[in-house]
Amino acid sequence: CFWQQDKYECHFFNGTERVRFLHRGIYNQEENVRFDSDVGEYRAVTELGRPDAEYWNSQKDILEQARAAVDTYCRHNYGAVESFTVQRR
Repeated sequence: CFWQQDKYECHFFNGTERVRFLHRGIYNQEENVRFDSDVGEYRAVTELGRPDAEYWNSQKDILEQARAAVDTYCRHNYGAVESFTVQRR
């Protein structure tokens, strides 16, 4: 049995002043490809992730969507989780 998982993370610094978006591709409990909004493109973490990173970086629409996720996914959803996360500090 094989297990494929995608994890999407938003890291907020000083509210929404600085936001970092990560998309991690995980296969059999090992991260093999990653998009980091600070880098702006997909990077292979292992050789298994290289074909995915190369393909996704060659697709303009996929890359634009990942780059925009800081605003469309992270900042957009910040208000929904702000009170919960601020209370946990």
